[in-house]
This record gives sequence, structure tokens and C-alpha cells, in this order.
Amino acid sequence: MKILLTHLYFLEEDKAEQKIMKPYPPMGLLYIAAFAEKNNIKTEIIDNTFSNKTEFKKQLNNLKPDVLGVYLNFKTRRNFIEISKYIRNNENLKNTKIIIGGPDVKYNAEKYILHNADIMVIGEGEKTFVDIIKSDFKINNIPNIAYFDKIDNKIKLTEESNFLDINELPNPTRNKIDINKYLKVWKEFHGYNSIAISTMRGCPFSCKWCSKAVFGKSYRRRNVKSAVNEIVGLKNTYEFDYIWFVDDVFTIDKKWLNEFNQELKNENLKIKYECISRADKLDNETIDLLEKTGCYKIWIGAESGSQKILDAMDRRVKIEQVIDAINYCKQKNIETGTFIMFGYPKEKIKDINLTIKYLKKAKPDSVLTTNTYPIIGTDLFNQIKEKIFNFDWENVADADLIFEKPYSNKFYSYANAKLHAEVNLSKLALKKYFSKKGIILIIKSIYYRFKMIKEKYAN
Repeated sequence: MKILLTHLYFLEEDKAEQKIMKPYPPMGLLYIAAFAEKNNIKTEIIDNTFSNKTEFKKQLNNLKPDVLGVYLNFKTRRNFIEISKYIRNNENLKNTKIIIGGPDVKYNAEKYILHNADIMVIGEGEKTFVDIIKSDFKINNIPNIAYFDKIDNKIKLTEESNFLDINELPNPTRNKIDINKYLKVWKEFHGYNSIAISTMRGCPFSCKWCSKAVFGKSYRRRNVKSAVNEIVGLKNTYEFDYIWFVDDVFTIDKKWLNEFNQELKNENLKIKYECISRADKLDNETIDLLEKTGCYKIWIGAESGSQKILDAMDRRVKIEQVIDAINYCKQKNIETGTFIMFGYPKEKIKDINLTIKYLKKAKPDSVLTTNTYPIIGTDLFNQIKEKIFNFDWENVADADLIFEKPYSNKFYSYANAKLHAEVNLSKLALKKYFSKKGIILIIKSIYYRFKMIKEKYAN
């Protein structure tokens, strides 16, 4: 049986990422391939990041896989619809079984079946995928899947089973794709590069806009020895400058961080890394551990400087906690970044101004902003789905859904520009306020404030 694993993300189609150029390999596929290999199942991977659909179709024709496993999210949904139609209309590929998984599958099973998927893996993929292959597609007793039962003429969802022990997972099979392509792109565009590692799965917190479609609200952590051994192996194989820990809340477990610190010492291993956390999981002792283990930058979820909006999101974090965490990170020479979300339901100009005030006080090194969008299956989506104007599943990705907001998208673009002007101005020393740079930022702040007001009353 020839088994092919792939994803349908093509960098050439992603204008936003082309401006940033910080791509990472498809870790989910690499884990599935590793777990399959552990169970004596051979797979091949086509990594489409640096390819295109025309080339991918040629590869499909050449390989003629018996099984095509596809990782999907809402960004790649439309590509799947196109590719699956191509497969079903191609004589060479008409018998190919299509298995799909990823965060877009759980809440869209019926739609994907209508678009030629044979089996949908709901949630975590490794064990379920292996069970499907080992069963020779006698799948009615396999948990965590959806499929169309031709006998009963209806879609069936099997029972959900427990997650596997994360320590049973082998390291992802990075050797099945060309990791050096990613490292080269980073080096070319940024002068340094970074490699991704996962030490945990899931997030037990309750933010309403966050999807839990794959790992639910579980929290599972690899043992420290396993994580450090993977780092050692990577350092012996690749040339990279930094590590990106992809974990949702890297600092969730202080005991684990203490053990991590000790194991790095035992191995005489020095690393530099970047991670994400929450302010309520960043007390001074935890930040001290980050410094000791080589953290050079941490992204702290904030989303808003308005406590009203944070509470509406069910973030369960106080603004003061975020400010305190950023300030202590600065004392430890750890760079900080924070995320800001515009346009959350019931957000007003007052809340945006509170966000700008918070950022001017905290002065994080980096601020990433986005407009709110409702991912199917989240509490936010269920809260506002009746107010979505362009729900067209086949043609509109979740990030492009338009729903009733207090202000227009143009208004939020002005708010974003005002935010960055004022935050950058606040970072200038007082004597530089009236330098050329300072005057430009002052003018921008006034200009975009005027544009915000004008846009507010124009609608």
C-alpha cells in the first residue's frame, strides 16, 4: 500500500506570510509519519510549502498513492476542494482513499464528505491514522472518525476515545522533508534561523475565540528527558540559531521548567529559544527559570488593554498581570511580544484607547495585531453566528468571515496605525519627542485619530 501524507498550504498563495517569511515545517504530518513508522507502516510526505498546485498534481499522478492523508485548516479548505475534485476526476487516481485531519475537520465533517473525503480523523491523528491503515479500512469500530456509511446511507461519527500518552510519540521525522529549505529562507530574510519543537499538547484555558478542535482542553507534557534528547539530536543534525517552542502555554508547569533547567545543565546544553505564555503563568520565579534556560523572547497573550473585553473573551487574566510580567522580563533581558485583537464584540473606542494606554505603559518589544474572526466551532463563532453576513463555507475562510462589529474594517486599520504610532512614540526618550522621528509619529497619531473619528461617523 502506497501511503502519501501532505498538506495544502502553498507559500506562494499567502501574501501576508510573504511579507514576514518565517515559515515552519508541517509538524503534524511529521508526527504522523513517525508514529506510522514506529508501527511498521511506510509513508511518504509531500511538503507543499515551497511548491504550487500544478507541481503537486504532477506528483500525485506520478506517485498514484493508494492512500492520501491530508492535514487541513480553514486556510487550506478551498485548496482541498479543488484537489479532491481533481483526484476524483482523474482515472489514475480514482481508487485513492482520501483521509483528512486537522482543526477544520471536526465541525465540518458533513461538508468534507460532500467534497470527496473518505474518512475524517477527528482530533489527534497519530493513533487513529495507524488504526485505519492496520484495519485495511474496516473502520466501523475505530474511534475518533467520521465517514459515510454506504449501507445505512448516512454519515457516521464513531465514539471519542482518550488521547494517547504523549511520551509514546517518537520524535517527528524531519528527515522526510527538506528542513534546510526553511532554515535557508529564515537566514536569507532575517540573518538568523529557527527550528520548531513541541513539548506539550493542548491548552486547559477557556478563551472563547480559540479552537480546541484537535486537542480539546487537555494538557499533556512530554517528560523533560525526551524533550532535551530531541534538542540534542537536532543540534547534531542541523545548523540553527534559535528554537521556537510551539506550545500554547510553555510556562504552564513550573515543576517541568525546573526539571528542564536541570537537564540542560546535566547535558551542558546552552540554547536560545522563543515561546508563548499567559501572564498568570509568569510569576517572577518562572521568569527567572526562563532566563536560566535560554529564553530570549516570550510572547504574552493580552489581546486587549480593556478588562471588559478580556472578561468577555473569558481570558481570566488581569491587565496588571500582563504589565508586571513584561516589566520583569525586561529586568531579565528577555524580549517581550504581545498580541492585540481588534473588533471583538462590544469593543468601543474607549476600549481601544485603553489598549493603547496599556501598551504605552508596558512597552513590549513587539506588538502583533489582528482583527477578530470567528473560527467555526469556537464559543465566539456560536455567539455571533447569526450576525455573520458572508457565511459561504466553500469559498470563504473563517478569517475572512464578516460579522456585525461596532466599526468598519477601515476604522480598525486606522486604529491599528494609531496604536503603532503612539506605542513607538512612547518608547522614545523625552528629549527625542520633538526629533524628526518623534514629530512624524505625533503627526501620524493625530492623523489616524482624525481618520478613526471620521470613519466612525461615516457609518
